[in-house]
Amino acid sequence: AQLQASGGGLVQAGGSLRLSCAASGRTFSSYAMGWLRQAPGKESEFVASISRSGDTTYYADSVKGRFTISRDNAKNTVYLQMNSLKPEDTAVYFCAGSRIFVTDAWSFDYWGQGTLVTVSS
Repeated sequence: AQLQASGGGLVQAGGSLRLSCAASGRTFSSYAMGWLRQAPGKESEFVASISRSGDTTYYADSVKGRFTISRDNAKNTVYLQMNSLKPEDTAVYFCAGSRIFVTDAWSFDYWGQGTLVTVSS
């Protein structure tokens, strides 16, 4: 099973980025998915989760109202639309999967490779 995140880059504060995470090797629609992030020198932080069907989402307070998680089960892909980015959003972003819907960074069953997001002030 593999998860590959993409779409990171350098953006100015106030800008937007859309991250994608392509899944392979598992039945994608059987897993709830989420996004996590890790800033330099800090612990991993939960960002957002989405249920298997996509009808339930949950966000960390720090990104609520600015980020949107979505998924396309036909394409085995989960997305994270990030708007109004702030310098404190700078981190490596990882997508992750879990058999049940979870809302913390430590409960996911598997993680993929990350993509770096850098927000300049």
